Amino acid sequence: MSHAPVSLGIIGARGHTGRELIRLVAAHPHFELAFVSSRELDGQRVDAHDEGYAGDLRFESLAADAVAAKAADAVVLALPNGKAAPFVAALDAAAPETVVVDLSADYRFDEGWHYGLPELTRGRYAGQKRISNPGCYATAMQLAIAPMLGRLAGPPQCFGVSGYSGAGTTPSDKNNVELLRDNLMPYALVGHMHEREVTRQLGRPVEFMPHVAPHFRGITMTVNLHLSEPVGLEAARGLYRERYAGEPLVRIVDDAPWVSRIAGRHGVEIGGFAVDAEGRRLVVVATLDNLLKGAATQAMQNLNLAFGFDEMTAIPR
Repeated sequence: MSHAPVSLGIIGARGHTGRELIRLVAAHPHFELAFVSSRELDGQRVDAHDEGYAGDLRFESLAADAVAAKAADAVVLALPNGKAAPFVAALDAAAPETVVVDLSADYRFDEGWHYGLPELTRGRYAGQKRISNPGCYATAMQLAIAPMLGRLAGPPQCFGVSGYSGAGTTPSDKNNVELLRDNLMPYALVGHMHEREVTRQLGRPVEFMPHVAPHFRGITMTVNLHLSEPVGLEAARGLYRERYAGEPLVRIVDDAPWVSRIAGRHGVEIGGFAVDAEGRRLVVVATLDNLLKGAATQAMQNLNLAFGFDEMTAIPR
């Protein structure tokens, strides 16, 4: 069955996630990159910066009204938190039928937006044109907790470690390679945005302690779960295998997954299952690439769902 090309624009294309998105869209049989916006790279050829793209497109510096005037079928906002609103307002006014996928936290708490973590929320998708992409840490936490959600005796404690690409391209302590060398940098240890995001989505309080490490990409999430009823190790592992059976991007493994093995890959690994002697405490580890399943790959899943394509189209296994 042939499809007319779906025109797609990316705002914030200079960032790490924007570049991953360019590669994914360029490899998609039905999406056509209509424009890429970056103030810093205005006028430069896209193929000079992203080897996955082979067309003649150049970066543009586009204001919100100019983006809306492009009338693309889809727009992905790959902007820092707090920057999406002008673009969304312009698209709401001039191009309400454009599918908008926002990768920032700006609309994750907005009831009018679909929260797109497909493994957990695809059943709630009903053709909404405004889709909020979950946070990278929040994706790892939710996938690690969801199979045990009905068995919790208290808030899960989540110890998260991210590569410094998660801090974006704007210089800060959290992406300063010199400061991170031989170091682990804790930050926002209570009330982190992803803590609130996961608490809202799962309907249960979650405690989250984020850290940045010297590696570039990838998240390790170690989750401590107190349970209301005892569970054996094999039974716990079985609950995860059952919950994610048929999910091509979730792999349940026996040993604790390593972040070095997930970098550059599009899925999630969950493993390292450990149960205490009473069976009332389960520890589980999840890893994912924060730029892929934590951002660009998940956006591609959401775009495929929005346009009726197979969810895994253009996503390497």
